[in-house]
Amino acid sequence: MSGFRLSPEERRHQQRMTARLRTEMESAGGAIPFARFMELALYAPGLGYYVAGATKFGAGGDFVTAPEISPLFGRTLATPCARILEEMGSGDLLEFGAGTGRLAAQLLGRLEELGRLPRRYFILEVSPDLQQRQRETLEKEAPHLLSWVEWLQRLPGRFQGVMLANEVLDAMPVHLFRKGSDGLEEQWVAFSGPALEARWRPASPPLALAVERIEEAVGTLPPGYLSEVNLNLEPWLAAVGGSLDRGALLLIDYGHPRSVYYHPQRRMGTLRCHFRHRAHDDPLLLPGLQDITAHVDFTAVAEGAEAAGLERLAYATQARFLLECGLDRLLARSDPENVAAHLALVQGAKQLLSPTGMGESFKVMVLGRGVSGIGPLFGGSE
Repeated sequence: MSGFRLSPEERRHQQRMTARLRTEMESAGGAIPFARFMELALYAPGLGYYVAGATKFGAGGDFVTAPEISPLFGRTLATPCARILEEMGSGDLLEFGAGTGRLAAQLLGRLEELGRLPRRYFILEVSPDLQQRQRETLEKEAPHLLSWVEWLQRLPGRFQGVMLANEVLDAMPVHLFRKGSDGLEEQWVAFSGPALEARWRPASPPLALAVERIEEAVGTLPPGYLSEVNLNLEPWLAAVGGSLDRGALLLIDYGHPRSVYYHPQRRMGTLRCHFRHRAHDDPLLLPGLQDITAHVDFTAVAEGAEAAGLERLAYATQARFLLECGLDRLLARSDPENVAAHLALVQGAKQLLSPTGMGESFKVMVLGRGVSGIGPLFGGSE
């Protein structure tokens, strides 16, 4: 990472973030848990990675998401959305953290073709910068459907329809733990001179309980084992469950069931950082300038959903889910004589379905209340 040169604006941003972190740590006695550091690095007002103004998505950003790879992603997801709305008679859509707005444009465009536009398309987005970018995308790609879209700052009190969260859970702050020689330890973050450093302290009771549950499933973890736990997941699902009066929640993210996530051979966890399309494992390096993510424990998602009174309607790899929902049929409609456009769709489909890429590493879990599953997942023919 030393090969990167920061622009003057990026250096000023990092200085402001450093000052914010120092203030937080001083008020906390010199150090803060890693989860709090990650929360500030990603979401501190005006400074966090997801709420500041830098480009994050696409070729000019730090990473590429599925809606940026191919329009087939959003157009395929429109199929289960349409089926749920049809079963309900009517309803709304709500997207968490809509990125560039491209998924919203793809979904709305396809739902219009299917004659199943929602009453409203809500976007829950805390970043003013991203709200503006989403609006610009919709104005460019689906201007006649912009009037369907409304931006929210918080969950609605009662919601009926479909909620979507694509690569949202992986950006929730996590607690880092380590099996130390003196027992279970939790990582904290402090300053050592001008640099940030990791420090280890005895794990908090909530983290210790979470790791105890993990070991009940996978066995005793070996000394030196390091990984992470998302303690925010269950409260988030409880809030979503409290809002979802009737409908479904589609969760799409990279992750594993608990038995795979915390396999004893996965000794270094899944925490990764992304900066200018390069991945590395040092979350303390560029706070506020880089993305920090961790994989999703989908067993914990299922447990949190059950506690929130939500039914698990489907769970599959992204490849299987998209194929069940008709991606191959949408691709077959592409005109091969339009060579450039057709090849772009084919290449995008390969990226979405590849067993060595997004197709297997990404999972889809569908949770619901008051709706049924349709077909083996949510697919079937149109």
